[in-house]
This record gives sequence, C-alpha cells and structure tokens, in this order.
Amino acid sequence: MLVRGAVAAAVGVAAGLLTADWRIGATLGIGTLVAFVVHASRRYSEVPRWRKPNAAQRRTEAQLRLMKRLGYRVLHARGIPGGNGQIDHFVVGRRGAFAIDSESWDKRLPLRNKLEKLYHGKFSKNERIDEALEEARTAQKLISERIGREIDIRASLAIYGPSMPWDSHNLRGVDVITGTKVRKWLRSGKSQNLSEKEIEEIYKAAEEVLPARY
Repeated sequence: MLVRGAVAAAVGVAAGLLTADWRIGATLGIGTLVAFVVHASRRYSEVPRWRKPNAAQRRTEAQLRLMKRLGYRVLHARGIPGGNGQIDHFVVGRRGAFAIDSESWDKRLPLRNKLEKLYHGKFSKNERIDEALEEARTAQKLISERIGREIDIRASLAIYGPSMPWDSHNLRGVDVITGTKVRKWLRSGKSQNLSEKEIEEIYKAAEEVLPARY
C-alpha cells in the first residue's frame, strides 16, 4: 500500500508540474490511488491462497460481499463429505439457502437449452448440472440432520463467458445463472423469509458439516 501511495503521489506531483495547476495534480493523484484500491479489492479473496480460487469463483465472491452487508452469511470452497465434490459458495439469507458453483466457459460458444438439456456449443453439460444438484442435495441432507428439521437448498451454476438468452433459468432442478447476475438472482425470486435466528442456525450447521477444502 505504501508503494501504491508513493506512485499516486508521484503522478500527482508530475501532473501538477506539467499543468502548473496543483488542483489537477491532486485530482490525478487521488484518482490513481482509487484505481489501485479498486483493483486490489477485486482481486482480494477470503479463500486462503492455498485453495487457489479460480477467476470465476473470485468474481462471484466479489458479488457476495455486498450480500453479506445485507445480512447474508457466506462460506466458500466447502467440501462434500465422502466425495471429491465442492460447493464453491454456500449462501444463506432471508430468501433461503443456496449452493452456488462458479464456472468459466469459452465465450465463443453459445449456451442453450434443448429439450431440458444444457449445451455449450455442441457439448453437453448435463453431467455438470447433475453434479451441482447432487452436491446441493447432499448438503441439504447433512444440514437438515444437524439442525433437526428439513431445509431446502437451491442448487445453481454461475456461468461466466458465453452469452445466454436468460439471466437465470432452472434446468433439471439447477438454476443456471449469468455469472454477472448472481447478486440480482439472490435478491429476486420466491422468498423463504428466514429469520436471523434461522439464518445463523443454518450457517453454523453448514460450517460444521461441510468441511473447508484445502
């Protein structure tokens, strides 16, 4: 941060000398520092570095930071006991509980739904849909058993890259979401109206039964 501040100061001084106007120099210096801060915040991840979140996971995580300010609780990179599956983002808030996986796919190939099957170009993505659904169902079973009552967890895939004819579309029990619209998707749709106590209860149970991936 000290280096960035020094660079911003240097930019401001240079601009001030070149324009002979200290106000222009100060404006450019502040603008440079703000740009550094914004860039750093976009790259920051709550997931420890050794778990190596990919670009898609970081982009979804950035959207979820605002949801946390609205009372949502979030866990990242949680494993599925007894298997190799991973829920990239477990989210619980007043609208319910969600298991979100983030994916980056080739933007040159269109994404389409044909007869309730998902295709990326000519390639079927049904196996990935089924995996996301199985992960969510397993998490739902484990959390329900831990808290002693049945809860519902919505499975979803946040896709970055290819164009899609929808912001979100439920396919075979999984919400397929335009990656940049995750926050909008979480704030729309049917609400479960969970209380703060229920949110915290589900979050704590998820933290216990879904191990962090290392």
